[in-house]
Amino acid sequence: MTRQELITTIKQKQSYLCVGLDTDIEKMPAHLNGDVLAFNSAIIESTKDYCVSYKINTAFYEAQGAQGWHNLKETFQLIPKTHLSIADAKRGDIGNTSDQYAKAFFNEMQADALTVAPYMGKDSLASFLAYKDKWTIVLGLTSNQGAHDFELLELASGKKLYQEVIEKVGTWGTEENLMFVTGATQASHLGDLRNIIPNHFLLIPGVGKQGGNLKDISKVSMTEDVAILVNSSRAIIYASTGENFAEAAGEEAKKVAEEMKVILEEINIK
Repeated sequence: MTRQELITTIKQKQSYLCVGLDTDIEKMPAHLNGDVLAFNSAIIESTKDYCVSYKINTAFYEAQGAQGWHNLKETFQLIPKTHLSIADAKRGDIGNTSDQYAKAFFNEMQADALTVAPYMGKDSLASFLAYKDKWTIVLGLTSNQGAHDFELLELASGKKLYQEVIEKVGTWGTEENLMFVTGATQASHLGDLRNIIPNHFLLIPGVGKQGGNLKDISKVSMTEDVAILVNSSRAIIYASTGENFAEAAGEEAKKVAEEMKVILEEINIK
């Protein structure tokens, strides 16, 4: 999916919601008997009208061995082509290894986008950025407490480490193929980040169970093209653990989408 296609979809739907498919067998409704694909299919069907993207956290699938990999591939096939599909795998390694990661997720899984870690530098990301009409989503400033260990360290230049990383990585790709992950609980830093990358798309997890405030992060990070995807996972997909789980997920996604529509109307983005 190209940048323009994504922007068009967001404006048509008046939603920039990304639903996270962090499908944990232990949290699924008991009546499904661990059927991951039945769960994912029902969640997608009930939420697709309210979101523009799905983010699959691959760890929840990889942990299930061969069946998990099967479920992962099949779940990508369940996502409508009208929605951006993201493999949240946080890959990144030396060139020949990244070549294989890129093939695995972009060719085999047919994901539109893949999250990567930039720690090993430019050559570790080049394989992903080489793919046409695919997105490389780089960890920028994360929501977890451990962000203070490295990302928020102040350098001799006065910059934070995450600022140096984002500034440099931003020159390796373009606004057409490069996004950055920025946690919703880091709203106080989003203005500084936008000074570095004013137009790149941001993938913002942390709304919902992690406590990020949708209105606050939208106001400081949104551009005239919107250029943000706000992810919610557990608050939506586990809105109910009963037989009405899909209906409850749809209602929760609708609630978030309606809030997004109001935000877009307030700043006159149509």
